[in-house]
Amino acid sequence: MADPLGLELIGATWALLASVLPCPLDAGWILHQEVQIPKHSGGYSAITYEQSAHRLWLLSDLPDGTLSAWTLPSSGGLPRMLQSLSLKGAAPHRLHLDGEALVLVGDQVWVASEGRRTSERPAQLLRFSRVRGDLMQVVPMPPAWQPNPGQGLDSNAGPESLARLSLPSEPLALLMAAERPLLQGPRDQVPLLRWFWPSGLDPRRDAPQAQSQGALRPPTGEGWGLTDLLVLHPPGPGSPQLLTLWRRYRDPFQWNNQLRLYPLPAPDAVVDALEHWDLQAMGLTPENWEGLSLGPELSPGQPSLLLVSDDNLNPLQTSRLAQLQARHSPTCVLKP
Repeated sequence: MADPLGLELIGATWALLASVLPCPLDAGWILHQEVQIPKHSGGYSAITYEQSAHRLWLLSDLPDGTLSAWTLPSSGGLPRMLQSLSLKGAAPHRLHLDGEALVLVGDQVWVASEGRRTSERPAQLLRFSRVRGDLMQVVPMPPAWQPNPGQGLDSNAGPESLARLSLPSEPLALLMAAERPLLQGPRDQVPLLRWFWPSGLDPRRDAPQAQSQGALRPPTGEGWGLTDLLVLHPPGPGSPQLLTLWRRYRDPFQWNNQLRLYPLPAPDAVVDALEHWDLQAMGLTPENWEGLSLGPELSPGQPSLLLVSDDNLNPLQTSRLAQLQARHSPTCVLKP
């Protein structure tokens, strides 16, 4: 039977989520490998691993809006590009794309495009054809995220993250995050949005509606921004958790990076991190790490994590791919 929403692939991924995290949480992660991505376009801001084809999809935030498929590196080798797809608007409208996050749903691609508080560069949720790269739908941000005096997303501050929120057996829902707080909001709250389709609307055709999904407390200190997230569902009853990727830049040319785990907040709640991990303490190169995805299994039943960095087309930076594996103590029991 045809699977137009790609649920068979997604379901196979969800079945493994219970073993993604370290056990216990403070056991941390092992850096399995880190390699440089060969120069093609650069600016990679998002990554997704396609399990059925055993390949990576990388989204560039450069204006040409390139989505490319890659092999996974193995035995110290470099990843190899398999396919490049240009994401484009319908003529004669030029698309000012700043793609920062993506979700693959069957033959369609949802992209979060970052804004600059101008009519020429608005923050948007975009739907593209995964086959041709054509723009299929433009969804504006809700009023609270729109640029008005003293209100909305700050320039170049999101939306930076997008993930599938719903389980395969549930109607499609997406989770979006800003990079930093809204201008009208508290400075220690990074907001989330839930995008959903009310009953009777078709996720393959109709525009979704937005609803607040609470907020996350950022790391302590100035300059931290949320760059990507994963939704982790428990194997049984219970609420999802969010594995998030954070970065901070400070002059002169200093990068800090963290993974942070949060409970999924209620629509009116603000939540603190349950645990956090310093990526440099794991051995990762200090870089502009922007993309986060589940990866292939390195041990039976235990998927890895994949991270990608954005070189900003800066000769002092590189596009890099890293693979992490959670440490599991033999005596630790994973709790639902």
